[in-house]
Amino acid sequence: MELSITELKSFLEKKYLRYNQPSFIENDPVRIPHLFTKKQDIEISGLFAAILAWGQRVTIKKKCLELMKMMDYAPYDFILHHTETDLKEFIRFKHRTFNATDTLYSIYFLRHIYRQYESLEDLFLPESSDTTVESGLIRFHNIFFSLEEAPHRTKKHIPTPTRKSTCKRMNMYLRWMVRKDSHGVDFGLWNRLKPHQLICPVDIHVDRVARRLGLISRKQTDWLTALELTENLRYLDPNDPVKYDFALFGMGVLEKYGPYPEKFMNSPGLIP
Repeated sequence: MELSITELKSFLEKKYLRYNQPSFIENDPVRIPHLFTKKQDIEISGLFAAILAWGQRVTIKKKCLELMKMMDYAPYDFILHHTETDLKEFIRFKHRTFNATDTLYSIYFLRHIYRQYESLEDLFLPESSDTTVESGLIRFHNIFFSLEEAPHRTKKHIPTPTRKSTCKRMNMYLRWMVRKDSHGVDFGLWNRLKPHQLICPVDIHVDRVARRLGLISRKQTDWLTALELTENLRYLDPNDPVKYDFALFGMGVLEKYGPYPEKFMNSPGLIP
């Protein structure tokens, strides 16, 4: 059945409003930066929460809280003023394949950056002519590994479009930092990056639902898939396409395979 953009927009708007609620926060990694009010604390805790966001959400929250406790629940102050003795405790920190080497380098890198910049937003700014954050994601990756001490093993934890990754976790982080609305989940701390430049985070849940709704036609799931999905979502809201991440993720995690209106199933897609 031919897909109606108007009907799909109405359907996804309802799902977006259903899941973009303060109740979403408690069981999501975004809970971690919501512990803080200071801009830099939110940036740092959010970055770690995004980097560690794979696996079960209960475990992700537990490991993030462990990390914040080791920073005395004051990550910005810790990053700037920690001593070598303070770092010894981090040798035992591990989440899946993210280990002490990755943690200690991330702390070292953040201290280096915050001595130069007020905000991490500076590291994600794309080229002035770019309509998306693609070059900004590449820039962040390149800066992150520009220091002489950067361990090669940590590269698997910081994705980049140049390796064809969907960059799900970094795109989620940017959604948190950039999107502005009155629902209280995303922070909207950053002003130079704009919501229309964001790319939708694509994980297995979003991928599955988006394909069933005809929003993805590409066979593989990679960076071009994330671009395709976002381009389709721009047909629904050109100024804030990534807001529909709430709808797709919410349906994928909490509703599994439905119920969805039958007319939307296996539709031919939005791009003419």
